[in-house]
Amino acid sequence: MSAPFDGETTPDETKVTVRGSLDINSAPALSEVIDKVVATRPAKVTVNLASLDLIDSSGVAALVKLYKGVRSGGGTFAISGARDQPLAIFKLLRMDKVFNL
Repeated sequence: MSAPFDGETTPDETKVTVRGSLDINSAPALSEVIDKVVATRPAKVTVNLASLDLIDSSGVAALVKLYKGVRSGGGTFAISGARDQPLAIFKLLRMDKVFNL
């Protein structure tokens, strides 16, 4: 089974795509990737959630960790494609304001 996320880095941007579920089972692996991404001090990070079906609190925590790491390094952070359950969770937690959804 492939990882529920992947990343692509160009000179201008780091793109992370998350698929399926971002939950207690997959968030720790994403957290390791986040550490590596933040260590590079990217100027721009975009997270594509168009294929994300489910997120729980550990998944939200992983995205917040990425957001804080990128912003503290002076970079910009954006989330695109949030829909259905993940979007409802972001709105419930008022993270849609933080992530500009």
